[in-house]
Amino acid sequence: MQPVEIYTSPLCGFCHAAKRLLKQKGVSYSEVNVWADPARKPEMIQRANGGRTVPQIFVGDTHVGGCDELYALEKAGKLDALLAG
Repeated sequence: MQPVEIYTSPLCGFCHAAKRLLKQKGVSYSEVNVWADPARKPEMIQRANGGRTVPQIFVGDTHVGGCDELYALEKAGKLDALLAG
């Protein structure tokens, strides 16, 4: 399984929804809380090609995008293949 990393903020409903989907699928992930560790936000923006909003989700080397993109992959039946690598 590919490593999953998600940049989040504790007050972000979309972050909670994205993490909920990953948990429902049994996917472990590492979380970077950019609210608690603001020094990591420039890293997130660079990795996300300018994306400044949270969540920003990465599966392996692939930038998925945000919560909507994660759910779109799931709906299209493509998320499991991406996670499997």
